[in-house]
Amino acid sequence: MPDGGDEAEALRQEVQALRAEVEETNRGVVALYAELDQQAEQLRQATQLKSRFLSYMSHEFRTPIGAALSITRLLLDRVDGPLTSEQERQVKFIESTCQEFSNMVDDLLDLAKIEAGRLDISPAWFEMMDLFVALRGMFKPILANAELNLVFEEPHGLTRLYTDDRKLSQILRNFISNALKFTPQGEVRVAARAEGEGMVRFSVSDTGIGIAHEHLAHLFNDFSQVDSPIQKRLRGTGLGLALSRQLATLLGGYVEAQSELGRGSIFSVVVPIELDTSVPR
Repeated sequence: MPDGGDEAEALRQEVQALRAEVEETNRGVVALYAELDQQAEQLRQATQLKSRFLSYMSHEFRTPIGAALSITRLLLDRVDGPLTSEQERQVKFIESTCQEFSNMVDDLLDLAKIEAGRLDISPAWFEMMDLFVALRGMFKPILANAELNLVFEEPHGLTRLYTDDRKLSQILRNFISNALKFTPQGEVRVAARAEGEGMVRFSVSDTGIGIAHEHLAHLFNDFSQVDSPIQKRLRGTGLGLALSRQLATLLGGYVEAQSELGRGSIFSVVVPIELDTSVPR
């Protein structure tokens, strides 16, 4: 039988081996934390660079876009003489393309501001019906499809809202623009109703082409677009819905999408009736 001295020596060696293993593990953990910190810093710098790039490029694009829009408006106002019907059609196409490009640049700039934490929220009380009237007036000039109706339901039981009406309007404009773009005929309907405790749901429903179920989860990601024949024919960056999600979060709410291929879609934003300004954003 081994004596007590041998057992003590064996136990001492085992303790030393365990201590060495723990120290090695600790060194590995410290190295791993250092690597994670380094990667986090690299990610922060990359995000900062991306935001700066988007911001700089957005500003640089504004000048030529603005110049092109100004020229098309001068031509349509016949400042330099009359236009033939074909020339007017072409100039209007240029104008609509430039305006669409301008909207994309605005989306890029807003996303860059959100990522940099520089997009301010300015809440105030306003009448919900005033918001709908402004949106109706905004889309009326571009609603040229006689087979498509844009309907704004009068909000019932809801009158005033305390939030940033410009940001909320921007979300709804994105939803309505998409609905009009992908609804060849039928109806696009905008509505608002109370939702739960102190919330309001704005929904934009359409009778358009719809979206397959497998694409719904990715709709609100940056640069996400549905892979369909009609989507490929229509221009877009996939930024509008991503921006809408970010803006909804800033307003203390969230966005949702429901759709069925060939049966239409419903895009919703749910926000507090009264934005809590004490919460940092």
